Amino acid sequence: MPGYLTRQQRIRLGDLDYTIRSLSDKQQFSDPDGRAKRLGISSAQWSLFGQVWPAGQLLANAMATFDIEGKRILEVGCGLGLASLVLQRRGADVIASDMHPLAEPFLAYNSALNDLPSVPYRKLQWGVPLPTLGRFDLLIGADVLYERPHAELIAALVGRHALPEAELLFCDPGRGHSGAFTRALALQGFEVSESRGALDEDEPETLRGRLLHYRRRAADGPQ
Repeated sequence: MPGYLTRQQRIRLGDLDYTIRSLSDKQQFSDPDGRAKRLGISSAQWSLFGQVWPAGQLLANAMATFDIEGKRILEVGCGLGLASLVLQRRGADVIASDMHPLAEPFLAYNSALNDLPSVPYRKLQWGVPLPTLGRFDLLIGADVLYERPHAELIAALVGRHALPEAELLFCDPGRGHSGAFTRALALQGFEVSESRGALDEDEPETLRGRLLHYRRRAADGPQ
């Protein structure tokens, strides 16, 4: 038996229902070989990858209708990978990425639960270059700006992995670091537009979720 408990949830993403295996609560922890500790994941943070977060649902809903034709897509800090599952169902060229040791097996399990091929996955630490990952037309992420240093880390990751005409779509629940992220991306030629979405299905009129859509001109891209 694993050292953690799970549950299955039925979640509406776009216009379809998905079955998602997640951790049963935020108190779960299992790191018998110390892999998470070596990656800098504390016991308090360990369970966060395995939760269904409102921002993740909002991003997945956006991916149900987003223009993906001809685009190579990277989900940053995927956790359970809701957005990647939606994109996989749509036939997108998508790679999910995270650094948590259990993100990949949970993603594969959830792909199978929903009769989908496994979503391609790469282990990606935001501050560690991974040249073999290549560059992308669209980078997405949900609630990845939850600590102050993440704005600079993810902006640098964008610089390494975004094509000159790439788009970015990040969902921010309002943790206060998106301004620094936007300023860092402006140095790379990105401009932002913002839309709002509901984070609480019980209060759909409360549009607290921010979808930050970044674009730049090809001439502003890295040489």
